[in-house]
Amino acid sequence: MLRFNKFRKTLEPEEYIFQLQDSTEPNLFRDVFPYDKIPKIPFNYRLNPMNMPDEIWITDTTFRDGQQSRPPYTVKQIVDLFDLIHKLGGKSGLIRQCEFFLYNAKDQEAVRKCLEKGYKYPEVTGWIRAVKSDFKLVKEMGLKETGILCSSSDYHIYLKLNKNRKQALEMYLDIIRAALDEGIAPRCHFEDITRSDFYGFVVPFAKELMKLSKESKIPIKIRACDTMGMGVSYPGAALPRSVPGIIYGLNHFAGVPSEYLEWHGHNDFYLAVSNATSAWLYGCSGINGTLLGLGERTGNTPIEALVIEYLALRGNDELIDTTVITEIADYYRNEIGYAIPPTQPFVGSEFNITRAGIHSDGLLKNEEIYNIFDTKKLLNRPIGVSVTDKSGAAGIAQWINIFFGLEGDKQIPKNHEGVTRIKEWVDKQYVEGRIISISDGEMVDQVRIHLQGIIKPDIV
Repeated sequence: MLRFNKFRKTLEPEEYIFQLQDSTEPNLFRDVFPYDKIPKIPFNYRLNPMNMPDEIWITDTTFRDGQQSRPPYTVKQIVDLFDLIHKLGGKSGLIRQCEFFLYNAKDQEAVRKCLEKGYKYPEVTGWIRAVKSDFKLVKEMGLKETGILCSSSDYHIYLKLNKNRKQALEMYLDIIRAALDEGIAPRCHFEDITRSDFYGFVVPFAKELMKLSKESKIPIKIRACDTMGMGVSYPGAALPRSVPGIIYGLNHFAGVPSEYLEWHGHNDFYLAVSNATSAWLYGCSGINGTLLGLGERTGNTPIEALVIEYLALRGNDELIDTTVITEIADYYRNEIGYAIPPTQPFVGSEFNITRAGIHSDGLLKNEEIYNIFDTKKLLNRPIGVSVTDKSGAAGIAQWINIFFGLEGDKQIPKNHEGVTRIKEWVDKQYVEGRIISISDGEMVDQVRIHLQGIIKPDIV
């Protein structure tokens, strides 16, 4: 049989038939995941075509996966963060959904308060296990969509659920049919997909879901969950770790439309952002993440990183107010009391601060030399300089100009005698054994002493 691919405008053979491959023993891919060694990355040199969807978007799991790694948010904090997510990308639909736990009274209250906001975006959705007793929570909350945990690797099916593949499949389909009977759209979370038997379980299961979706005329989404962060985006990498292979396979072999596909990654091997971008590039419309990347173990794909990636890929810069990213970071620091790692990209207190004198010298000439973009305009975060024994005269001059907002001909040059005297004081500090940076307060005192009359006293 041949079928016409509307996207590529070509005929393709429809000869791939994948049936559930049950087994009495789990396939744990021990050659790839030896456990007592670092997981291996095999290659079979199969290249998947890039197939970026017409529409791509972000979904949020800050209030589900994000709460599995930290003390629970209060109801007020959830509602406040929900407002900020809406402000960042909800109005445009870039951040389409927020996922919530439904199991306790506090989470249910937060869901109700967020629903009362009446926002079109982000839509409030739920998350449940694949058991019917959980499904009543979704109905009680009046949600239109819920995630359903559908563990897909033999690690989970055999070792956690104590079932075989056929039993697991039947259990998942049973709860999914119950959702469809109530008119609720199921979002099936293929947990641990990067350690799954892709052709022996994932594709046959996905094909069954697409049949149910067609029969019910209700979208059934699939969230491909890289639960252990094992995914890789390298061209020619073999399944089950290949992100391009997973997305292409779900599209091409299981017939899952891009708009029904969502990627959920973890950062165990520092690959969350690159894997998420790869999923977009190879045919997945939705990418799931959390604010600041907070999530179980090493965390999820950061929402703020996905926003920047989206703008880099699509160029719709006018669509998003990226300064809201800084508002979110400030809320975590000031209201929640979370200590963001200072060098974390885009949100850390020192992400655009330089300490090296040679870099400061470049910044004095033109800040584009050592700043990633106009951080003052795009993130409301002007560049910064921290003074240490490595700063030199250029770093000290740059600190003065930035701290006191001196521009144009009012800037203090690095060869100014006052700067030279401050540098001598700084050098002496470290000769005497200092190991920490010079504080802003100390620098202000030195400016008062050595630049009195140059910088207005009321400024200092």
